[in-house]
Amino acid sequence: MARPFTREEFQTPAGRRRAWRALMLGDHGVLRLFYDNTHEVSAGKLWRSYQPSPARLARWKARGVRTIVNLRGDNPSGQYLLEEEACAKLGLRLVAFQVFSREPPSKEILYGARRLFEEIDYPAVMHCKSGADRAGLMSTLFLFLREGKPLDDAIGQLSFRYGHVRAGKTGVIDKFFDDYLAYAAAKGLDLSSADAFFDWVDREYDPETTKKTFLATWWGNLLVDRILNRE
Repeated sequence: MARPFTREEFQTPAGRRRAWRALMLGDHGVLRLFYDNTHEVSAGKLWRSYQPSPARLARWKARGVRTIVNLRGDNPSGQYLLEEEACAKLGLRLVAFQVFSREPPSKEILYGARRLFEEIDYPAVMHCKSGADRAGLMSTLFLFLREGKPLDDAIGQLSFRYGHVRAGKTGVIDKFFDDYLAYAAAKGLDLSSADAFFDWVDREYDPETTKKTFLATWWGNLLVDRILNRE
């Protein structure tokens, strides 16, 4: 396990070199130069993406973006400190909202996401490490909770097109949505209704049960954990 990164270390030449190595090698930043997994979620309002470099943040600023939402949380790391510094210099609002790729979303995360979408300034960019799983979860919730799209349509944000692998451990996110879609179908619920969704969250949803009843495949785990090295 890598030793913790501190803001004091970040201020040193060696610390800054370590931060750039973490971004370009550990976070596959070099690959982002050739493969851009950035997609528009809502026209002119929200994009989903991967861990941005300072240069990438400057390009977002030039396009009029006002808020960057880091779905990895504010845990000190070289990548985060580079992002924090760049956002401060560029006048971008940086919001840390941690979600997880191998856990069904907690009730706190679901309610927190709804508040987040109401409070942030747009245009905005949401990112995780690779722009696949956590970005897919939050993009689905955005389209459903903020834009009013039917959930069975919004869930298209969790797709292999964006690098999301349903067959691996990250598929527990799909299981969460599938559980609600099955419940809604049985009850004849409107799939555009956030109120019906949160009623289910409050009364029926148990994250531990969702996790226990989800089974990933061996090849999906190999792809996600070993080959793609997802977080």
